[in-house]
Formats: sequence, C-alpha cells, structure tokens
Amino acid sequence: MANVLNSKTGDPDPSASNGQEAEEAPLLSEPSEGLPPVVSDAEGLAGVVAAFAKGTGPVAVDAERASGYRYGQRAYLVQLRRMGSGSALIDPIACPDLAPLSEALSGAEMVLHAAHQDLPCLTEVNLRPDVLFDTELAGRLLGYQRVGLGAMVERVLGLRLAKEHSAVDWSIRPLPEDWLRYAALDVEILVELRNAMEAELAEAGKLEWAREEFAASLAAPPKEPRPDPWRRTSGIHKVRNQRALGIVRELWLERDRIAQERDISPGRVLQDAAMVEAALAMPRTSAELVEIKAFSIRLARRYVPVWVKAINRARDMRTVELPQPSAPGDGPPPTNRWADRDPAAARRLEAARSAVSGIAERVRMPTENLLQPDAVRRLAWAPPRPVNAETVKTRLREHNAREWQIELTSEGLASALREAAS
Repeated sequence: MANVLNSKTGDPDPSASNGQEAEEAPLLSEPSEGLPPVVSDAEGLAGVVAAFAKGTGPVAVDAERASGYRYGQRAYLVQLRRMGSGSALIDPIACPDLAPLSEALSGAEMVLHAAHQDLPCLTEVNLRPDVLFDTELAGRLLGYQRVGLGAMVERVLGLRLAKEHSAVDWSIRPLPEDWLRYAALDVEILVELRNAMEAELAEAGKLEWAREEFAASLAAPPKEPRPDPWRRTSGIHKVRNQRALGIVRELWLERDRIAQERDISPGRVLQDAAMVEAALAMPRTSAELVEIKAFSIRLARRYVPVWVKAINRARDMRTVELPQPSAPGDGPPPTNRWADRDPAAARRLEAARSAVSGIAERVRMPTENLLQPDAVRRLAWAPPRPVNAETVKTRLREHNAREWQIELTSEGLASALREAAS
C-alpha cells in the first residue's frame, strides 16, 4: 500500500475541469486500417478465427446492444481488435455461436470497458474471456471522477472518441457505415488504454487489487431473476395500498408478455409512469383509461382492452392474492427503518459507513468499490460475536468481499462496531 496515495490518482479529471483542452484533443475519425467488413456468415467467421489465432497480446472486445429498442440485452454487433490480427466486426445475429473464436483465443486476456455490461451478452454467443482487464473498473479503483470510455481516452491518451451513436438501435439491418465506423473505433485504442491503466495501477500500488476484481467479475455467477421484478417500476413508491400494487403487478406482467412477443423494449409498449398513474386512478372502463394520456398514444392504445382486463383482475382479487407492501428478502430491512426497529443497529451502520468512507478517501476510490454497501449493511445488522478483526474478516468473506477489500477494511470496521456498541 506504499503508493496508494499517488497524487495522479486523486487529481480531478483534466477533461472535466478544462473544456477547452478537451475540445482541442485530436478526434479519432477513421480506423487505422480502414473499416473492416461486417462478418455475417460461416466463411467470414472462419477467417476471423484464423486471423485472431495468429495475433499476439490482449484482445480488445466490445459489444453493441439495442437497449431501449429491443426486449432483453442481446448483442447485435461484436467488435474485436488484436495486434497482428487487425479489427473485426461480427454480426452475432447471423453468427450466433462464437465458440470457435473463443477457443482460438483461449488463454488470451480480453480487454473490455465496463465488462459487467457486456459479459452477459457475450456469454450468450459463447465468447467468454479466460482472463479479463476492465478499463472502466481500473479507472474506478484509481479514483477517476469520470469513467466513461470517451472521458478516459481523453484523460489518459489525449484523444477524443465520437459518441453520437452510443444509444442508437443496433438491431437494424444493414447498419449504417458511420455507425460501424464508430463501433470499430471503440476497440481501436482499447489495448493502448489498458496498457496505460496497468501502469497507473502499478504505480498506485493497486494492480493486485485490480486483478482480484477482474477475476471476481469473471467468476461471478449469472444474476438470478428477481422474484418480483415488477417492484422495480419507476415511481412505485407513490403506490401505498395492496390493491393498487396489484394493479401495477398485473399491468407489468401484461406489458412484459407483449414486449417479449414483439421483441421490443417494455418501455416502448407502456411507460412505467402510466402504470403507476393507472394504479392510483383505478379506471374501470376503456374510456376512463384513455383519459390517462400515456394510454392514448403509440402501442399503448392498441392494447387498451388488455390493460383494462388487468386492472379489473386486480380489483377483483381477494386480499390474500394481492402483493404484500414489501417484498420478502434474505437481507436486512430497508435502512430507513433501522432507527425504529433496532436503534443499536442504526448506530452500528452509521459508524461502519463512516469507517469505510474514511478508508475510501485515504486510498482515493469510491466507497462502493472499496466495499459493497450490501456487505456493510449486513455486517452492521448482524455483527459477529465477539467483534474483532478476525471475526469481521470471516463475515466479510461470507458476504463475497475480496481479500484486498477485507485487508483494508476489517480493522476499521471492527473498531467502528465496538465503538458504536459502547
């Protein structure tokens, strides 16, 4: 930990504080070897596999999804680049099995930016790293204030990436050439960024921490489906009785079914705000429902009879069939209830959070990267007995904390918990 207070790590991003310098950074506008063709058949994929098998060093990988347009988070374009192989653009709809490419890259490090976003959709097409380097996570560990790819490329490499196509519908075919150029440029200098980030991590004494984090990202199991995904409806906090919650649930389930059948984003079928408003108003007829503006536009109006049936279904349910106000969980209750339910636990949580915040400031990284908030909450709600550094270490391991996190925080947390108890 000798170098964790490296001054560069904690400096504000130059691009965040000096807009003029950011504008003057050279703009990457063309791939260095020209725009590669989109691979969309077995023959083309075989050529990519052969080329990347002969390459050397890390492999830059990126994926484009159609978030906000399509149902789910599947990949609609996969981009790769490797020294000696050049760049490749692959259509994973036409080539849905990239296992031969994954086999050819066995043992090679793959470089991704924000790997937690891309790993699930890459896994779906059987492209999975053996070794990972996540440039976004590296930036977080180094205390960067802005960790988007464009901001980091500007800060670290002094170059600009155009980002105007980041939120387009990548499911359309054929993809426009300027979109493809944008996609190819996202992997053009990713390995160069990775090399610079590795040097910064080593200088800051955080390289081993990063390697642990990258390995944990790869080892993490797929996320389990939420038991009540409808409870994440935006604005649901306004709904305060079981009958209205039942309406939100029934509308959400119908919307999800329609969205899946049509392969479009649920929000394009019906907005969250519309479901909440309907739950509060409880309209009985189609005429009453379309008085709510969101139900009278786009696809929503086409399914008005479906929405009305869902609302009336919830209205007719017995109380025991309606959802409970809060979802059952395996963890502590919401922290805003701790002061009433267990004042001692509330004091422990305040002390633990303060301890973690102080350590995070010292090593210059966000508190959530130093230690997951859920681990802090669980520790404060049910601390070990007796409370000391060793028992806290054991409990943090149970909550999936990494060894570097445990070594940094266990002493401070144990001390904070003891002080809160006294």
